[in-house]
Amino acid sequence: MVIVDDTGTIKVVNAQTQALFGYQRDELLGQPVEILVPQRLRAHHMLHRDAYAANGQVRPMGAGLELYGLRKDGSEFPVEISLSPLETTDGLLVSAAVRDVSDRKAAEERFRGLLEAAPDAMVIVDGNGTIRLVNAQTEVLFGHRREELLGQPVELLVPAHLRGHHGQHRDAYAGSRQVRPMGAGLELYGLRKDGSEFPVEISLSPLETTDGLLVSAAVRDVSDRKAAEAELTALYEQQRHVALTLQRSLMGTPPAVPGLVTASRYRPATQGAGVGGDWFDLIPLGAGRVGILIGDVMGRGLEAAAAMGQLRSAAHALAKTGMQPRRLIQTLDTCVADLNVPDQLVTCCYLVVAADEAEVTMCSAGHLPLLVAAPGQKARPLPTPINAPLGVGDILYEQSTTTVPPGATLVLYTDGLIETPDCDIEDRLGELAATCTAQFSAQTPALERVADRILATLRPDAEGHDDDVTLLLAQLPAPPLASLTATLPARPEAVREGRALFTKALASWDCHEQADDARLLLSELLTNAVQHAQGPLTLRACRTATELTVEVSDASPHLPAPRRADEHEESGRGLNLVRALADTWGVRPTDEGKTTWFTLRL
Repeated sequence: MVIVDDTGTIKVVNAQTQALFGYQRDELLGQPVEILVPQRLRAHHMLHRDAYAANGQVRPMGAGLELYGLRKDGSEFPVEISLSPLETTDGLLVSAAVRDVSDRKAAEERFRGLLEAAPDAMVIVDGNGTIRLVNAQTEVLFGHRREELLGQPVELLVPAHLRGHHGQHRDAYAGSRQVRPMGAGLELYGLRKDGSEFPVEISLSPLETTDGLLVSAAVRDVSDRKAAEAELTALYEQQRHVALTLQRSLMGTPPAVPGLVTASRYRPATQGAGVGGDWFDLIPLGAGRVGILIGDVMGRGLEAAAAMGQLRSAAHALAKTGMQPRRLIQTLDTCVADLNVPDQLVTCCYLVVAADEAEVTMCSAGHLPLLVAAPGQKARPLPTPINAPLGVGDILYEQSTTTVPPGATLVLYTDGLIETPDCDIEDRLGELAATCTAQFSAQTPALERVADRILATLRPDAEGHDDDVTLLLAQLPAPPLASLTATLPARPEAVREGRALFTKALASWDCHEQADDARLLLSELLTNAVQHAQGPLTLRACRTATELTVEVSDASPHLPAPRRADEHEESGRGLNLVRALADTWGVRPTDEGKTTWFTLRL
């Protein structure tokens, strides 16, 4: 504390003054105060002293100026000085509180050095958003000289269309100060002196100082990164489009099956590679039978899609042979092993729908339960033996045959429909069953509407799933209008007996136009069975609104094949007749032997 009169003569000092300036008290008293001021600053000091005497008040001296004190040994040191007027009987005295700020100035210099060494542009503002300090990187990044920025509002560096929100963000930060990124989740932009905008990332840090709260903003130009991200996004979308196009090409478009009403939905994953191994297929098998396939190759990306394409093609070809579900699944298991894809597992389900018998024969390889829904009934899983997924190896697959209500709807799906990280899969399966029950509560609805409702209930967020979602609804064909089933011995008279039963049935079914061809073809099938197969023989015929189907089953596993008969041979033309006269025909293996069939359109 140094107290002087209006002439600047020192009247009082305290012990701290002696320690700070290195003088004894008696060396200071009566001396002009300029003894404590460096020579180069004394002229200005006198001017400031005279100005203060004219309007004395409590205030800092030389606000905004660099002030220095002079020690007895001639060394200078930075100071802060606060002035207070003292009215006395002897006139005006002035009290000067002098503080050595050498340590703080040194710290400030170190801080400035660190600021200049920072790799990012550093902008320090006060609570009002006024720029107090910047570094060289700020000048380079924004194109402003340092003196053009100091004292200016920080909004000078913000594009005009963002300035309104910027003030709100700044005020919010002052209320909950912490080290954090600015505008997390927002697109931030800076404004250069030339008016150009550029994307930035900003990290904020609070700085508590004697002058109050300052905020340090580290600003980084992310133009290159944004450009790289945009390029990667474009490349990703291009690859995703290629992958999805490939996948859809491999999946194919299942054909329309006469009498079978279907509705399907496929949503590729919205995260990750965006392409997976889901597939489904419908295979007309003839004789009123339809094969339905659904499968899921575990994994993501083109590798899974390629494996799916191979398996779908193989399964379709195998199904066209009339192969039973368990044999088809068994063969597919071998195909998976031959794909040479490490740790490749596949879930798959194949079922054969026989409308004339109201039966579904099914084999599942680790696939989720399929549901059957009928009007007025509770949707329920189709019972089937539990088998391991394809690719496990050394598994004996089993199948089951279930009677289903006429007109019932089968609900097939992949795990992407019901599996979510935060829900138990049994609960989700129950939710699917409840949704199906509600949709089929009274009468059979439009399947397209049911498919939309299932997706809206189970997967309401169309853009938030990380696995393919596949759904297939298949409404079973109506049962035949009439049918005939008879068991015959494998003897020559079986041909005559079968023709007689069949002729009577044709007359009652009003199939007069096709009667001659139908009897001839049945005779050929029965004759072949009697001559080349084992009994007993089973004759099955049925009439729908559009076609007549005839089947002859026997106990021989050997499949017949058409051959070219010699000109003088009396036999060998039976299957050629069938091929020539029937609209469709075929042979399918059974557990007991085989079944040869043909159809005639009505």
